[in-house]
Amino acid sequence: MNPDLNQLQPYPFQKLAKLFGEVTPNVAYKPISLHIGEPKHATPQFIRDALVAGLDGLANYPTTIGSDALRSAIANWLARRYAIPAPDAKTQILPVNGSREALFAFAQAVIDRSRPHPTPDGTTIHSTKPASGQVAGYLPEGEGVSPAVVCPNPFYQIYEGAAFLAGAAPYFLNTLPEDNYALNFAQLPEAVWQRTQLIFVCSPGNPNGRVMPLAEWKTLFEMSDRYGFVIASDECYSEIYFGEDKPLGALQAAQQLGRGDYKNLVVFSSLSKRSNVPGLRSGFVAGDAKILEKFALYRTYHGCAMNPAIQAATIAAWNDEAHVAENRRLYAEKFEKTIAILTPVLPVSKPDASFYLWIRTPIADTAFAQQLYRDYNVSVLPGSFLGREARGVNPGANFIRLALVANLDETLEAARRITAFTSKLN
Repeated sequence: MNPDLNQLQPYPFQKLAKLFGEVTPNVAYKPISLHIGEPKHATPQFIRDALVAGLDGLANYPTTIGSDALRSAIANWLARRYAIPAPDAKTQILPVNGSREALFAFAQAVIDRSRPHPTPDGTTIHSTKPASGQVAGYLPEGEGVSPAVVCPNPFYQIYEGAAFLAGAAPYFLNTLPEDNYALNFAQLPEAVWQRTQLIFVCSPGNPNGRVMPLAEWKTLFEMSDRYGFVIASDECYSEIYFGEDKPLGALQAAQQLGRGDYKNLVVFSSLSKRSNVPGLRSGFVAGDAKILEKFALYRTYHGCAMNPAIQAATIAAWNDEAHVAENRRLYAEKFEKTIAILTPVLPVSKPDASFYLWIRTPIADTAFAQQLYRDYNVSVLPGSFLGREARGVNPGANFIRLALVANLDETLEAARRITAFTSKLN
């Protein structure tokens, strides 16, 4: 077996199941789940209809790059959404089976294990795996010679797993409330940046919902030019926002900064949250044509072409915005009313975007989540399960993540139970 599998940690929901397994929930309350970001709003009927209408396509093998109509629909959506020139549908767009599998696969295609890296003493060596029992990403920063993959902390766990299975070492940028969850690139030393081949960023962020501003993109692009790393921008929450303040996207930032070729930049997006179709497993990557050409080659051997019926439903979804506006309206109502209920007992505020509330807890996050589940049968995710200790701190500790994905009544009932529970702690 691949020894890098031994470096993978249990997924956050596995950790949560173990934590909850230590107690018995209060069955006097109906269970309410706010721990997982799985959309619960109804899938629009027109998407269902398009899926059924596309079933004749099951008689044919799909191509890895998808149909011309699918890639054109995605390119045109990007142009409308971000007010940018439509990307080249043939070279700058690639459909994928959801952003999760694509984010993982991308690291496998991008990381070059043989690329030489400088060492602190000025010599140059080739990448090697960490010694037995060591995980390069958890060594003191600057040590190790594996390719480096940088990501925010807390983070979506796929980033870390993708790094390990690509033979690279993950390094973490702590995102802290006192810094407004900004990506402070100065946290990592020069020795790490010189080995960095890939950086994952997430905007709007999971779990904090923060949107990266243009100035931060400018710094990131300059660092990419300096060190030659690829930027993988995870934007699966881009369509869950409030009012008319649309989150800035990576391709949009690149255009505004005169980087229309999208050098070393690839964006990942998905219909799961936007259109309430997590089971459809439909998304895309877009950006640097040279990188996507190689990624398409990888995917051809990987065998991950999109189902033709799903392609038909996907085209319909990207071509409609009315259902997305209604989806945002539902979330906005839940945020407004939930925050009003929680504010008297918890320091809660609305994020820039996404459907998460990221809340500091008055006791340890694991104890808060476990006792809330035991006493009130509400499940939330401890923030420490989404982070790793870096530079002496796990920035997810003493936070919980609430996914406001249930219907309005359930969400507000959960908020009332959380308020009752927290009031007993104070």
